[in-house]
Amino acid sequence: MSGPNGEPSLSVDDGIIEDEDEFSDQEYAAIDSMLDQISSCLDDIEERNDALNGKLHELLESNRQTRREFREQRTNEEPPPAEDTHTHTHTHTHTHTAETRVQRAADQ
Repeated sequence: MSGPNGEPSLSVDDGIIEDEDEFSDQEYAAIDSMLDQISSCLDDIEERNDALNGKLHELLESNRQTRREFREQRTNEEPPPAEDTHTHTHTHTHTHTAETRVQRAADQ
């Protein structure tokens, strides 16, 4: 049978757990020291994570502010009307070509 968390239910009567299994004070001290080291490492990781998270939020807010300023700058600036030189040149070429054809026709 399983226990409440899904682990097997063990009893002293099964012969698996023996009361004579005792750890020495040195073994307990070594386990305690390892757990302290693990806890210290986890605390360091948590501090680094918090610092990175804070920097990320600062960067995100800075990016948002820059985008807002850029948008405001674009909406406040009205671009001067651009003269389309290509269209002007193109129209001029067609006019010149038509005049040349009319002149040639008149000459014939």
